[in-house]
Amino acid sequence: MTNRPIIGITMGDPVGIGPEIILKTLCEKIIYKTCKPIVLGDIGLLSALSRSLKIDLDILGVKNPKEGHYQLGTLDVISLSDLDLDLLKVARPSRATSRAMVQYITEGIDWTLKGIIQGLTTCPINKMAMNKAGFAFEGHTQLLAERTKTSDYVMMLAGDKLRVALVTIHIALSDVSRKLTIDKIFQTIKVTQSALKDSFGISKPRLVVAALNPHGGEEGLFGREETTTILPAIEQASRDGIDVAGPYPADALFYQALKGKWDVVICMYHDQGLIPFKMVHFADGVNTTLGLPIVRTSVDHGTAYDIAGTGRADPQSLIAAITMAAHQAKERAGG
Repeated sequence: MTNRPIIGITMGDPVGIGPEIILKTLCEKIIYKTCKPIVLGDIGLLSALSRSLKIDLDILGVKNPKEGHYQLGTLDVISLSDLDLDLLKVARPSRATSRAMVQYITEGIDWTLKGIIQGLTTCPINKMAMNKAGFAFEGHTQLLAERTKTSDYVMMLAGDKLRVALVTIHIALSDVSRKLTIDKIFQTIKVTQSALKDSFGISKPRLVVAALNPHGGEEGLFGREETTTILPAIEQASRDGIDVAGPYPADALFYQALKGKWDVVICMYHDQGLIPFKMVHFADGVNTTLGLPIVRTSVDHGTAYDIAGTGRADPQSLIAAITMAAHQAKERAGG
């Protein structure tokens, strides 16, 4: 690998803000200093949108990453769809757009597994549209896990001030307690610790685990998951030499995490981690999947249909996601 790894960028939902943030992001010098970006998407749509938004880029179609130019002012695209622009409606996904957004992801995964590109950054998708098109996944993470044949994986949100890793992801809050097991929490701790060392370059990661219940259960008064499930997982991880503390009440530990006491907070459910995270990193947060045989990062926001096509989409999260993918690729390759 050269000092600039090739990072594939999937276009996401064609009728969301993915195409717009790609165009804006690839106007930034920092991207080309960090990596060689190549887009997996639809060249016709990207070209039309660049004209509409008056974004001055030379958009070039290439057949594979070896043909990429990788120069500021150009945008290299492997065009995997040929969507009829006359039929596209902003914020109105169709079967054609849904199938296209899945194809961008699956092709990107395959390129990365083969080592032809060194990392994958994904733009936002519509999960309901993906399901209606016949792909029964909860989102990117589960699709990535299945295609890479990964059983133990973790969704982590990362920024320069805070990182949170999730034990459960996209499930109803009422289902969280019964989905928590000692092994699931232990595996989340283990996968996260390993990824912080191998992909983030943190030689001695410090982890902390959030309690599920208010006040950590208050000795069973508000729940017993802390003593029956969470603490045994922490003790097992500690015996394996992992530096992990907890379970601590979630309402207090994030303040200390922000001050740098720990490198990551292990959270029991989606909003427990994402609410504090997005309070700090709403614009520049990155979603990264740990435990995969490939590097994968993503924006930490959705398709933003309400502003799609208006030119108002903020590319900061995508800039951060591509930069993080390049950093992880370099760390995995030995720096």
